[in-house]
Amino acid sequence: MENNDDEVGTIRIANEVVSIIAGLAATEVEGVAGMSGGLAGGIADMLGKKNLSKGVKVEVGEKEAAVDLYVIMEYGSKIPDVAWQIQDNVKQAIEDMTGLTVVEVNIHVQGVNFDEEEEEEEEEQVEIEEEVNESRVR
Repeated sequence: MENNDDEVGTIRIANEVVSIIAGLAATEVEGVAGMSGGLAGGIADMLGKKNLSKGVKVEVGEKEAAVDLYVIMEYGSKIPDVAWQIQDNVKQAIEDMTGLTVVEVNIHVQGVNFDEEEEEEEEEQVEIEEEVNESRVR
């Protein structure tokens, strides 16, 4: 938790706040399909609870923060380029919004998401083939 002491009082920024900022900044980057939250995140999603800090682990000190992001990339994106963009976007967002110095942003690529259009086209092709096969059987 961040502490800023001044003449008026103390400002504390919770780890959860830094996690949410990092998660939102990461998902803004083109090529990121989503965050990988593991089993607990999957259960929360099934229950309809959106976890904005899913796939994010932060360590926050008095003036510095370190971030680990667990991401799923879009198929076809250049993973190193997207990872560098995530690092820049997350670092800038946290530093701008909290005043903390981000010492590291580690990207852990957990999977690749295939384009939904391709999946839909494949499903449509299977349905057409099934219809053709049914008409031949009659």
